[in-house]
Amino acid sequence: MVKNSSHNIDLIIEYDWWNRLAEANVADCINVLNKVCDYLQAQKISAKVDFVALGKPLSLTLVLSNSEEVRKLNCEFRGIDKATNVLSFANVDGDDFADVTANSDYVELGDIIMSGEVLQNEAEIKSIPPQNHFIHLLVHGILHLLGFDHQTDAEADFMEAIETAVLADMNIDNPYKE
Repeated sequence: MVKNSSHNIDLIIEYDWWNRLAEANVADCINVLNKVCDYLQAQKISAKVDFVALGKPLSLTLVLSNSEEVRKLNCEFRGIDKATNVLSFANVDGDDFADVTANSDYVELGDIIMSGEVLQNEAEIKSIPPQNHFIHLLVHGILHLLGFDHQTDAEADFMEAIETAVLADMNIDNPYKE
């Protein structure tokens, strides 16, 4: 478990490739979560429910896996029989937000699962460091757990703007630029 005074990340490594990505150290994960929350708070941005405004520590599980496992999950839960780079499974939605958050000292946001093979392949195609792509996917996954989505063009533009701002604060180039 990675922990600071505010947030927690349980890290599960299921695929050896992640061990070779030495730059993807665990402390970066907490830093990314903090950056996302700080940005949303500073910009007064919230999704349908505002976990950040609660002021409670946030917790999530990050599973660093492989394409086969991500493909299975993607097929089972989304009906798409292929691996993707990142999946997010939120524990709390708008319907049970008040009940779940009122009775706990922290908020368990949910799970983020990443495929090492897909991440590595995409980083090579984009000619970017795998560590930068990892951080981008982590920001993307965290935003999903916080209630942001990209089902419409407007939602996608809004979510991408948050991602690029957080990444810029971490000296990472805009991953969406052509």
